[in-house]
Amino acid sequence: MIVEVKVPVLSESVSEGTLMSWHKKVGEYVERDEILIDVETDKVVLEVPSPRAGVLVEIIAQDGETVVAEQLLAKIDTEAKAEASAPAAEAKPTEAPAAAPAASNAQAGVAMPAAAKLAAEKGVDIAGVQGSGRDGRVLKEDVQNAAAAPKAAASAVSVPAGARPEQRVPMSRLRARVAERLLASQQENAILTTFNEVNMKPVMDLRAKYKDKFEKEHGVKLGFMSFFVKAAVAALKKYPVLNASVDGNDIVYHGYFDIGIAIGSPRGLVVPILRDADQMSIADIEKAIVDYAVKAKDGKIALEDLTGGTFSITNGGTFGSMMSTPIINPPQSAILGMHATKERAVVENGQVVVRPMMYLALSYDHRIIDGREAVLTLVAIKDALEDPARLLLDL
Repeated sequence: MIVEVKVPVLSESVSEGTLMSWHKKVGEYVERDEILIDVETDKVVLEVPSPRAGVLVEIIAQDGETVVAEQLLAKIDTEAKAEASAPAAEAKPTEAPAAAPAASNAQAGVAMPAAAKLAAEKGVDIAGVQGSGRDGRVLKEDVQNAAAAPKAAASAVSVPAGARPEQRVPMSRLRARVAERLLASQQENAILTTFNEVNMKPVMDLRAKYKDKFEKEHGVKLGFMSFFVKAAVAALKKYPVLNASVDGNDIVYHGYFDIGIAIGSPRGLVVPILRDADQMSIADIEKAIVDYAVKAKDGKIALEDLTGGTFSITNGGTFGSMMSTPIINPPQSAILGMHATKERAVVENGQVVVRPMMYLALSYDHRIIDGREAVLTLVAIKDALEDPARLLLDL
């Protein structure tokens, strides 16, 4: 029986994807649920498994093609299983054992076919390339970056004075989509940013006091992001327009708090969602963030992890940023930017003291959010962080 392999159903916000590279060739035997190809969308990489065991008899869509949901990719002959296994095993006893390592190697992080071919062409040692694909698989763009790195290093040393070297690298679908969304955000929203600073000493003291007990009790480290999520939710409850969005000429007020957390990944920036963050404990938030970070690193973020969101938080401080103006993540209307914590001289009760200070930035859509609400929201976040007891007492 011939079974069709199709593109998985995509979310409403994803209209198409790009085929990365086939893991199997025509004529090869595949097991049920064995991954045949990856589809890169502008949000995640989707794996396409084999629906049945059999022989891959036809590949219809090739590497690099743009595809849509339910599009036919290949065909598998399930009745060819006996023919492919028994006679082949008798005639060529070495072929069956060779197939298993090939399948396991695909999961172990070796190069995808297109990447291996490019590596051979460019003379790149595939063993030294860090894979950014799912389960550490080496993708074509990883090889391109690896090939470019030695050239860049060499050019810094041996390029003659006055030389003007250039390198052209195609954007990944995710990077292109991020660029498109951020540009649209700046063009469609009336973005304004308000700033404040927060004394991080109370949160740092609280964390230092309980971090060991917290980790022992919950199995996860106590970070700072959970405090910011809690503080943001408390502020959004007071000023709900910051948690709203624009839909045509309507303002949609959300009665829930789905907080997006910006996380860097090998493929670019992703913003997974903490759903109903107001109902999550500090431990729940920390566990969710760690889980998303691991998924992002391994390329396993799912579409549903990135869908929705009513407010976002981004932390440029992890890279040393002192000040920035974050761009709103549409269709949201506001985003909070965290920055590096630095000891600075501040005045308290008429005395100059040294405190660990952080600049906060709140970018908002001025079409529906007035300066008053934006400033008061940021002040509410600052007050909650400087007196964490407010978060427990809902003040």
